[in-house]
Amino acid sequence: MKEACSIEEGDIAETTQDAVSSLAPWFHNLHLPDGTQTAPDHFLGDFPSYKWKEIVPHLPDDLSGWRVLDIGCNAGFYCFELAARGAKVVGIDSNPHYLAQARWAAGQYGLEDRILFKQLQVYDLVRTKDMFDLVLFLGVFYHLRYPLLGLDTVFRKTRRLMIFQTMTMPGGTVFEGPGDFEIDEREVMLDPGWPKMAFIEKRFAHDPTNWWAPNHAGVEAMLRSSGFRIIGYPGLEVYLCEPDNEDTSRTATWGDAEFLAATCQSGAGNQDFSEFFSKE
Repeated sequence: MKEACSIEEGDIAETTQDAVSSLAPWFHNLHLPDGTQTAPDHFLGDFPSYKWKEIVPHLPDDLSGWRVLDIGCNAGFYCFELAARGAKVVGIDSNPHYLAQARWAAGQYGLEDRILFKQLQVYDLVRTKDMFDLVLFLGVFYHLRYPLLGLDTVFRKTRRLMIFQTMTMPGGTVFEGPGDFEIDEREVMLDPGWPKMAFIEKRFAHDPTNWWAPNHAGVEAMLRSSGFRIIGYPGLEVYLCEPDNEDTSRTATWGDAEFLAATCQSGAGNQDFSEFFSKE
């Protein structure tokens, strides 16, 4: 019987590198099991490995039994790290190219049965009843045309922890003042620590999807207003949060009715005013 052809170790690495090249360009520098890296010359360095090193000390070593959601998962770096710690992970992204990379890499790590990748927007999460013990919401917020709607949606999906990261405006001052103001006292909004966001009409960093840059005070205020309590700062522009179920007054200021209407869940159905106008 003819012996099966064996593949030399160098051929395996070359085959892997060919696959990596065919799936280029990569934004995540994955360190694959055979030593191949997907983006070794990344302009940010070994990204996102260095960000993970900031985050991981704030998470349990054993995530067995945890349901995890990675919003904007890209090529799946965080998904693989969390699944390796025992979690069942759902990774969502709007870009099919990144999802193709992630699905291929999951096979390289042998983690296909622990991770589900789906092409979804953050707003699509309103269509699932699933809750997650941990939600990663990293590097997505400032790309959203409707950022607070996205954050309010994420709050409704978070059971234990949410890790949030966004590009911010310079400055870390937080305004400390009274909780209410008269209509002719608007100059207080000019304080450097007043919560605010800069709107980017055209491009930033050559990217037309960079819409917003909140200041630090604005990030904290929006997180609180959506129902989160900030419990830590793992790194620059990174916020560790948990649902603040004791303070329901935050979300009560705008209420469920507006959220349900914004996400087409109010039950009002399609509105047709043609009969009214036909009577003119």
